[in-house]
Amino acid sequence: MSSMMIGRRRLLSLTAAGVSVAALGGLSGARKAYAADRVRWVSPRGTIEVLDDYPYWVGKKYGYFGNIETTLEPGPSDATACVKLVDQNQADMGYPSPGVFSLGLAQGIPLVSVFHMGGADVFDFAFRKGEKPADIKGIEGKTIVLGSAGWQSICDPMLKAAGVDITKVKYVDGGWPAWGTVLKQGNGDAALSWEGWRAQWKGQGLDFDYFLGRNFSKLPANSFVIRKADFEDAAKKELYGRYLQGWAAGLEFGRTNPRAATQIVMEHFPGLSSQMNPSVATESMMQLANVFAGRWDERKKWGYHIPESWQLFFDTAKEIGQISGDIKVADVVKNDLVDVANSFDAAKVKADAEGFALSDDYKKVDAEAIKAAL
Repeated sequence: MSSMMIGRRRLLSLTAAGVSVAALGGLSGARKAYAADRVRWVSPRGTIEVLDDYPYWVGKKYGYFGNIETTLEPGPSDATACVKLVDQNQADMGYPSPGVFSLGLAQGIPLVSVFHMGGADVFDFAFRKGEKPADIKGIEGKTIVLGSAGWQSICDPMLKAAGVDITKVKYVDGGWPAWGTVLKQGNGDAALSWEGWRAQWKGQGLDFDYFLGRNFSKLPANSFVIRKADFEDAAKKELYGRYLQGWAAGLEFGRTNPRAATQIVMEHFPGLSSQMNPSVATESMMQLANVFAGRWDERKKWGYHIPESWQLFFDTAKEIGQISGDIKVADVVKNDLVDVANSFDAAKVKADAEGFALSDDYKKVDAEAIKAAL
């Protein structure tokens, strides 16, 4: 494997504020985003042909975004690109991990998180069959394969908060999207993954054992971030509230009828059918839905941030030297738009979900059995 080991200094150099957006690849000709009745959302992944964004595709199909012009775009595979795109007005809303979000804040990028998608920690660690340690501390001394160098900012706080000595963990960049295959072929000891993606790997024949983040981590997962200036602009803030209603309605639809939400995405991206049959695809969607509704007894609404969880993340990131200085949750994590986002027409969403005409293939999927195995 030709990839080079990543040190903390290398990680920070990759995320230095001086890196231009154009240098991240394919962005020099991107047009500016304008917030008036238009929201341009950018993914932290190099692709949008995944089940992760099912609430958006449901919302598009059923008109949950109203008259807002929306786009959903893949960002460069560089882990920090989505926050830089938002900062440079190349996108209106990004979907970074807390690690990438905190790195952006530490660089002075004025961002605010307004909608917390992952109520439970979405990230997992994959191991070749039979090689998973007895507990998470067993990851000490191991080499973790990543899809991007910047993903170390995800792993280190997560492992540190779980009691792992991160000075005894090494990382290798296996490259997007092949890092799972790198692990399967015998390189490295573990790989970072996430809910939904592990089912997609399964559909590709990459069947691993896992430590599931939602079982051992108290840290938050990815959230939607916008420019602080937009949050402080009443008109734009109102727009984003209406926009997030579409996502919240899509999340509620998926909870009511996961097979329908899955079928909608798979019909939009026919190529996914070659990677996952309806059962595996539904499993992928339900893994994600399980995390999106994570810690529901504490959150009670789609998009709600648990302040203590976020403060734990920021404090841990500072403790390990990933960021310097204090980040106060109240300054950068906002629940102001959560009530507006959850004010969608619940009766209509329920009727839409229950009235969806499943194909014969999706009628055969046993969603209850999948749910029991999650």
